[in-house]
Amino acid sequence: MANEVKTKGVSLFDSLLQKAEEIIINVRGKNKFVVVDIERYKELRALELDRAYQDAMNDIKEGRYKVLSAKEHLEEFFKELEHEIQN
Repeated sequence: MANEVKTKGVSLFDSLLQKAEEIIINVRGKNKFVVVDIERYKELRALELDRAYQDAMNDIKEGRYKVLSAKEHLEEFFKELEHEIQN
Protein backbone atom coordinates (compact mmCIF):
# COMPACT_ATOMS: atom_id res chain seq x y z
CA MET A 1 0.00 0.00 0.00
CA ALA A 2 2.92 2.37 0.66
CA ASN A 3 3.80 2.44 -3.03
CA GLU A 4 0.18 3.10 -3.95
CA VAL A 5 0.11 6.06 -1.55
CA LYS A 6 3.26 7.42 -3.18
CA THR A 7 1.87 7.12 -6.70
CA LYS A 8 -1.84 7.81 -6.19
CA GLY A 9 -1.70 10.12 -3.16
CA VAL A 10 -4.89 11.49 -1.70
CA SER A 11 -7.11 9.90 -4.35
CA LEU A 12 -6.24 6.49 -2.89
CA PHE A 13 -7.41 7.57 0.57
CA ASP A 14 -10.55 9.05 -0.92
CA SER A 15 -11.48 5.81 -2.67
CA LEU A 16 -10.73 3.71 0.44
CA LEU A 17 -12.79 6.02 2.67
CA GLN A 18 -15.76 5.40 0.38
CA LYS A 19 -15.70 1.81 1.67
CA ALA A 20 -14.71 2.30 5.34
CA GLU A 21 -14.92 5.00 8.04
CA GLU A 22 -11.20 4.85 8.73
CA ILE A 23 -7.94 3.62 7.27
CA ILE A 24 -5.28 2.24 9.59
CA ILE A 25 -1.73 2.65 8.32
CA ASN A 26 0.70 -0.01 9.42
CA VAL A 27 4.43 0.79 9.65
CA ARG A 28 6.92 -2.03 10.13
CA GLY A 29 4.21 -4.37 11.35
CA LYS A 30 2.65 -1.95 13.83
CA ASN A 31 -0.47 0.21 13.52
CA LYS A 32 0.88 3.76 13.38
CA PHE A 33 -1.66 6.15 11.83
CA VAL A 34 -5.39 6.45 11.24
CA VAL A 35 -6.88 8.38 8.33
CA VAL A 36 -10.48 9.60 8.59
CA ASP A 37 -12.43 12.09 6.53
CA ILE A 38 -12.82 15.59 7.93
CA GLU A 39 -16.43 15.13 8.99
CA ARG A 40 -15.55 12.05 11.07
CA TYR A 41 -12.60 13.95 12.53
CA LYS A 42 -14.91 16.83 13.53
CA GLU A 43 -17.30 14.36 15.20
CA LEU A 44 -14.47 12.72 17.14
CA ARG A 45 -13.00 16.09 18.13
CA ALA A 46 -16.40 17.32 19.34
CA LEU A 47 -16.80 14.18 21.46
CA GLU A 48 -13.32 14.69 22.88
CA LEU A 49 -14.07 18.32 23.76
CA ASP A 50 -17.43 17.38 25.30
CA ARG A 51 -15.67 14.80 27.47
CA ALA A 52 -13.02 17.31 28.56
CA TYR A 53 -15.77 19.79 29.48
CA GLN A 54 -17.64 17.14 31.48
CA ASP A 55 -14.43 16.14 33.26
CA ALA A 56 -13.75 19.78 34.16
CA MET A 57 -17.30 20.28 35.44
CA ASN A 58 -17.01 17.12 37.55
CA ASP A 59 -13.68 18.31 38.97
CA ILE A 60 -15.28 21.63 39.96
CA LYS A 61 -18.27 19.88 41.47
CA GLU A 62 -15.99 17.58 43.50
CA GLY A 63 -13.66 20.42 44.57
CA ARG A 64 -10.68 19.12 42.61
CA TYR A 65 -9.25 22.49 41.57
CA LYS A 66 -7.08 25.32 42.87
CA VAL A 67 -7.39 29.07 42.59
CA LEU A 68 -3.97 30.56 41.81
CA SER A 69 -2.64 33.87 40.61
CA ALA A 70 -0.82 33.84 37.28
CA LYS A 71 2.49 34.09 39.15
CA GLU A 72 1.59 31.15 41.44
CA HIS A 73 0.46 29.11 38.46
CA LEU A 74 3.72 29.70 36.59
CA GLU A 75 5.79 28.89 39.69
CA GLU A 76 3.92 25.61 40.13
CA PHE A 77 4.20 24.82 36.45
CA PHE A 78 7.97 25.36 36.40
CA LYS A 79 8.45 23.29 39.57
CA GLU A 80 6.52 20.41 37.98
CA LEU A 81 8.46 20.80 34.74
CA GLU A 82 11.77 20.75 36.60
CA HIS A 83 10.65 17.61 38.47
CA GLU A 84 9.73 15.91 35.18
CA ILE A 85 13.10 16.80 33.64
CA GLN A 86 14.98 15.35 36.64
CA ASN A 87 13.06 12.09 36.46
